[in-house]
Amino acid sequence: MTKALMFMGIGSDVGKSLLVTGLCRALANRGLSVAPFKPQNMSNNAAVTADEGEIGRAQALQARAARRAPLTAMNPVLLKPEGETGSQVIVRGQRRASLSARQYWANRAQLLPEVLNAFSNVAADADYVLVEGAGSASEVNLRQGDIANFGFARAANVPVVLIGDIHRGGVIASIVGTLAVIDPADATLVRASLINRFFGDPALFASGVSFLETRTGLPCFGPVPHFADAAKLPAEDALALESLETGQGAFHIAVPRLPRIANFDDLDPLRAEPGVAVTLVQSGQSIPRDADLILLPGSKATRADLAALRANGWDIDILAHFRSGGRIMGICGGYQMLGRTIADPDGLEGPPGTSEGLGLLDVETMLGPAKQLRVETATHLASGEALSGYHMHMGVTTGSDTARAFARVGSQFEGAISANGRVAGTYLHGLFASDGFRRAMLGSAASPDLAFEAQVESALDGLANHLETHIDIDHLLALAETVKT
Repeated sequence: MTKALMFMGIGSDVGKSLLVTGLCRALANRGLSVAPFKPQNMSNNAAVTADEGEIGRAQALQARAARRAPLTAMNPVLLKPEGETGSQVIVRGQRRASLSARQYWANRAQLLPEVLNAFSNVAADADYVLVEGAGSASEVNLRQGDIANFGFARAANVPVVLIGDIHRGGVIASIVGTLAVIDPADATLVRASLINRFFGDPALFASGVSFLETRTGLPCFGPVPHFADAAKLPAEDALALESLETGQGAFHIAVPRLPRIANFDDLDPLRAEPGVAVTLVQSGQSIPRDADLILLPGSKATRADLAALRANGWDIDILAHFRSGGRIMGICGGYQMLGRTIADPDGLEGPPGTSEGLGLLDVETMLGPAKQLRVETATHLASGEALSGYHMHMGVTTGSDTARAFARVGSQFEGAISANGRVAGTYLHGLFASDGFRRAMLGSAASPDLAFEAQVESALDGLANHLETHIDIDHLLALAETVKT
């Protein structure tokens, strides 16, 4: 008798993902079997699943919070933006097509049966399923054919909690207004509201809670105070990169903020190091000359991001850094950029063609339709340290510098290192979370006490305790309703 409850936002970035993550851990800590589900997500921050597909990073974190393996059914539709108006469409973990926004919106309703099937798969193995909506619940212009919010909730008959971010202001009007503009049949599914990200004394909002409950006739949970340790958890949206704080450590890592940056949580373990400063170089800025390491991150559209890198003049900064004896590292798309050429004859990531790379590694990349998705354990050859990571890329990279491999995966060699040892490339995402490897790479700048994965676990438990303190979770669970599996 599985029960489900859906959390929708009155706007984007109101904290839906974080709240579902915390509730997953809170229910797991109570000994309940809980699983996350998000019908449709849009993010270039993805994770490889146990069944060798990919889902949004937020759903993988929610699965971790629920103490279960991430599966493709938990996020059956993932949109990975490839340009200003189009996305790669991932269905049940596998690339299905690249579509313009207009094409996708015209055809998305056809995916609803697959979404409902995935939901049934998840619900069959849990006491509770916590469902996360996408964007804003009040986007009535997108309601027809919707599979992410009320379109799914109506089809699966799942009750809804509306979440508002009080820190943005206008939260009372936004909740009341959402209920006023949505379809009356959709509104019947709304069971409560929840006020998130409160700063200050929560008692000051007591009259606001009373007003909302009186005006809407629904219970109002919270307010939930801001949870500072959320910064220790992977962010779902690239919007988080616009306010990335630079640390004060002596070891300086500069990261060009590529327009289509992907899997940017690779940076999280580096940001957590007290002896490291990470600068995310925004468009229009120069790469700092005092950088000890320039790190080229993953990209959803490598050739397009390489063109953007050149348009910003970062190629000049990178080559100057190299000539002055600096170190450079590329991950996935960043690795491909460091080579001599990137060929995309089939136009998988944009117009067909070949782009000249930075030429710092003697390798060439040929993009192909087969996507490599797998979790791996490896050995960093230079240090002998074990590391864990995952592959999520299209294309094969070959060339003489691959003879100086970055890592060994089983009996295979992976990545490339330049003849002078100062330029390295690898397809392994998530490698900096391996404490031994990170310490070997950073040397004396690394903290001997930072255990990154343990820090994430501590933050998840802290978030669960935070929600237990500020939300009547028993009352919240009472709103969940039994679903058909």
